[in-house]
Order: sequence, then C-alpha cells, then structure tokens
Amino acid sequence: MSSSSTKLEVVQQVNFPTPRTFLTSFKSNLKETFFPDDPFHHFKTEPNPLGRAKKAIQYFIPVFQWLPNYNFRLFRYDLLAGITIASLAIPQGISYAKLANIPPIIGLYSSFVPPLIYAIFGSSRDLAVGTVAAASLLLSSTLGDKVSPKDDPALYLRLIYTSTLFTGIFQAALGIFRLGILVDFLSHSTIIGFMGGTAIIIILQQLKGMFGLSHFTTKTDLISVMHSIFSQRKEWRWESAVVGLCFLVFLLSTRGLMKKKPKLFWVSAVAPMVTVVVGCVFAYVVHGEKHGIQIVGHLNKGLNPSSLRQLNFESEYLPVTIKAGIITGILALAEGIAIGRSFAEMKNYQIDGNKEMIAFGIMNLVGSITSCYLTTGPFSKSAVNYNAGCKTQMSNVVMSICIMLTLLFLAPLFSYTPLVALSAIIMSAMFGLIKYKEVYRLFKLDKFDFCICMAAFLGVVFISMDIGLMLSVGISIVRALLYVARPGASKLGKIPNSTLFSDIEQYPNATSVPGILILQLGSPIYFANSGYIREKISGWIEEEVDVKNSKGCDLEHLILDFGGVTSIDMTGIEMLFEMQRNTATRGIKVALVNPKVAVLEKLILSKFIEYIGKESVFLSIEAAVEASHFMLNESKDNRNSAGPSITIETNTYVTDDNDL
Repeated sequence: MSSSSTKLEVVQQVNFPTPRTFLTSFKSNLKETFFPDDPFHHFKTEPNPLGRAKKAIQYFIPVFQWLPNYNFRLFRYDLLAGITIASLAIPQGISYAKLANIPPIIGLYSSFVPPLIYAIFGSSRDLAVGTVAAASLLLSSTLGDKVSPKDDPALYLRLIYTSTLFTGIFQAALGIFRLGILVDFLSHSTIIGFMGGTAIIIILQQLKGMFGLSHFTTKTDLISVMHSIFSQRKEWRWESAVVGLCFLVFLLSTRGLMKKKPKLFWVSAVAPMVTVVVGCVFAYVVHGEKHGIQIVGHLNKGLNPSSLRQLNFESEYLPVTIKAGIITGILALAEGIAIGRSFAEMKNYQIDGNKEMIAFGIMNLVGSITSCYLTTGPFSKSAVNYNAGCKTQMSNVVMSICIMLTLLFLAPLFSYTPLVALSAIIMSAMFGLIKYKEVYRLFKLDKFDFCICMAAFLGVVFISMDIGLMLSVGISIVRALLYVARPGASKLGKIPNSTLFSDIEQYPNATSVPGILILQLGSPIYFANSGYIREKISGWIEEEVDVKNSKGCDLEHLILDFGGVTSIDMTGIEMLFEMQRNTATRGIKVALVNPKVAVLEKLILSKFIEYIGKESVFLSIEAAVEASHFMLNESKDNRNSAGPSITIETNTYVTDDNDL
C-alpha cells in the first residue's frame, strides 16, 4: 500500500463528532466529577422494580448486603475480634476523653452507640470505630480558646456535642453530594507531618499526668507546653513518675513483642486493659491520692443519656463550633477512609469513599444527641480488629455490646483508674505515630513532599494544630497550581528498529525525524499555562530550526501529540491559533494526534480544525509521520521539477471573534 493510501485510510478512521450541546457536556462533566464510579450501575439494569429496590437498599445500607449471608462460622471470628477490640476501646475511650478535657464516661459512651451505627451503614469489614487522639486534642485546642473546660465544664461539654453535630452534618453532606474530592487535599505528606507533630505535643502534654500536676496550659504549641511543665517543678511527684514509667515500659515492651512476633498481637491489644486493671487495684490498695497519684473519679452506671437539649446554637459560640466540627471532620474522614482502604486492599475488596463519609456522618449525628463526641476509624483499633481475624462489621456490634455491659455493670470499678496510667497508654500509642522512617523516605524521594510534611509538623509543634494543617494544605495547593501552570511537555524521537516514539531526554538513542518536530503535551491547556506552552513550543521550534539548518534540512512539519490533553479553554485555543499563524509564515505545517473528545469538540466549534484541515488530525504519531513523509516527498518532487527557483506560498487565515 502506498503512503498516500495509508494516509487516506488513517484520516478516514478519525472520528470528528458533532459537538455536544452545553447541557449534555455539562451533565457529562458533572457525572465524571461527582459520580466517576457510576454508583447506580448496581441496580439500574435490573428489569424487576422490586429487584431494583432491593439492590438499591443493599447498596445504600450495606448491612442488608452482608447480613442475609451471615452464619455462625463467621460469627466465631467476629466474636473474638469484637471482644479483643473492646478490651482496647475501654482504656482508650477513657484516655482520649481525658485528652479532650471531657468526663471519662463520655469516652465510653462514644464506644457504644457509634459502632452500632457504623455496622449498619459502613462498608469496611475491618474498620473498628472509636475516638482518636488527634481529633480529641484538636477539639480541646479549638474550643478551649473560647470556653475553659475547667471554669465552665458544662458549657464546654455542650460545645463538644454541638461540634460533633456539625461534624456529622459536614461529613454526611460530603458523601451525599459526592464531594470527597475535598478530602484529597490532605495528602499523604500532610497527614504524616500533622500526625507526627500532634504525637509530639500529646506526648509532652501527658507529662502533666506523669508528674501529677494539677494545673496545665490549654495551648498546644511546644513553648507553652514546656513552660507549663517546668514552671511547676515544685509540684512534681516522684511517686507518680515512677508508677507512670513502669506502666510505659510495660506497654512499649508489648508493642515491641508484637513487632517481633506478629502472632502475639493480642498481647499488645490487651496490655492497655491490663494497665488499667492493675492501676485500679494499685491505686485502691495504696490509697494513691495520698501519694500524689490522681485517679479518674466517679463514673456513673447506665447507658447513654440524651444530649439533644444540650446542643448550643448561640450566635456567640456558633462560629467556633462550626470551625471545630469542619476541621476535625475533615481530619477524621481522611484518617478513617485511608485506613479502611488500606485494609480493604489487603483482603482484596473495595470500599466506597462516599458511602464511608455518609456512614461517618450519620454515626456522628446520632452520637451528638446520645452523649458521644467525634468518632472515626482509628488505626490502632482497626489493626487489632484486622489481626484478630474479623470477617464482617459484626465485630463492631460485639464491641458495642461489651461496652454496653461495662456501662451497665462495671463502670464504677474504673473510678480508681490512675491518671498516670491513662497518660502512659496515650504516650505508648503516640510513639507509633512518629514515622521518622517515612519522613526520611520523603526527603530522599521528593523534596517538595518533604517540605509539605515539615510544614505540617513544625506548624503543629510551634504554632497550633489548625494553623499547621492549613499551612501544609496551602503549600500542597500551591504545588498543584505549579503543576497546572508549568505542565510537562517533551520532544519525541523514534526508537530505532521500532514504531515507538518516546521522550528524547529519557531515551538518548531515540532519533529525530528529518524535517519533522514531534512534541507531546501532557496536561490540560488553560489560561494559566497556555503562555508557558507557547514559549516551550517556540523554543523547541527555534532549536530545531537551528539544528536542521546546520544540517541543510528545513523543518516543515510540527506534530503535536494531544493524547494527554484532557481539556482546553478559550485562552488555550487562542494560543493554538497564534502558534499556527506563526508556523505558517515559516512554511511549517501543524498536525494534531489523538485529541480527546472534549478537546476536539472545542477545536471544531472554534474552527481550528477547519483552519488546519481535517486531514491534519491523526490517530497515531506513526500515521502523522507517514503522512508528513509523503508530503515531504511530494514537496521535493515539485521542487526538482520546478528547477532551482522556489516560491513558497503561505495562506493566511483571519479569525472572526464571533466564530470563537
């Protein structure tokens, strides 16, 4: 087959669609943005209306999907896992409530109702619901600046419930309106830095319990915390420090044992509960308060009372509760969804991020009116749940029942829990959040990611938690904008003995095609980067012209690979017209390769395709190069037949603003 017929065949295969209407295009973009996974495909093909209704209910309420097939064999695994995580939930619930400066019983309440709600609406089989240290401290820091938990504990607790309500509303709204993209701005680097900084602050704050201090700062920055510790050296109690150190060594030893022998994970899982029990007995026997060992105090028996009437919507406190609810809600979502996806990948199943947001939102909404505060899927508890062999969400139900029995019958027994034991439990958990190896890996792989991580870490440690988080997210957004403003583009050459065309910088053996410049554009073309792309193309043309002239060969064809260009705006189209006019005056023909539908539609509407001609649009680089070779050969034949005198005619194209 001749070159001309090959060219004709390829051109005929290019599809030039009739541009869609604005409404059709808008609906398509909206669906791609908010419904990329097409959530309705699970039941829209079902012909039976009852079948569609059943599948819809199963999709939106996952408990109806796994419960009908549940059996005793699965329950045996979930029972063991549920009891194991309950033994961890009790001490953690009391400890993290203390971290949030609320009554310890609220921590137990928060491990009873939310897990039941998640078992109904959650899609992760391995996520264990509970309170988390970072969100607890962030709530305390944000609300503590407005209302002191010591001076007005009743009002402070009401604001905690109200913030949890706003967290639930915010999380559920993100899931319903498919806005999980907002959580994506919390990058892996941001989370590592934020968690590491938070862990450092939490560890230092627990020195209050270790030394038996009565007064402590509500601020979370390093300088304030250290000043509060060392300014009260006269109140330090060596008895409390010795007991706390013994508990901490025990807990860290069990964590070390788990790392060496993963099958003994249960030793580390029950260690906090053992610490609390031993601490209660020790404090009761030796009358710990007489020796500076403070205890939790009285815990009421009974299930969660309603907190609906305690919600506070006064205008004076509304801004701070909304702020606390949104910031902690985003953090809780990022942590919970990331952990759920990680364990899902290990077991080869998928979870829906938007459904997880709705599940988190509903459980926090219900929790806010049942005396609970913010909950999510903490890593430590979920890891124990996974290692214990859980099979379904039933493990959360088992844990909830264990907490219910504790609230009904055993709560008063935990009244003697030493605060120093809780401090040791929190500190041992926080050491696992300081991932210095991961930070070093970021430094080796990507310096910009390392800077994002350190911005979060240093911001949290030296300023405040919310400032550190926003600072890191801000730098991440700047980086994203830089990617848009300075997109990747490369010059391609032909790999010898193949039909492949690759980046010349990456493959030095790739050779340029005589008379042809092939460029690959790898990003959307917007107002923010069109000038940069124009300059890059012009620079490559000048460089190529200089090289070609030195070799006695003119540059006659510019091939632009549009395979990576997902969209283009009006500024980008104007840039293409300008580039075409400039190249035409130099006798260089422009060809496009494999433009996307959304891009091709705009190029057709703007008449750019008409400007360069449909025959200049190709499916592949190889086809464009073959067609260019054919035209080069024709040009040579014409020049040879015409003699030494050569006349170059250039067609100018005047665009009308109304066409664009």
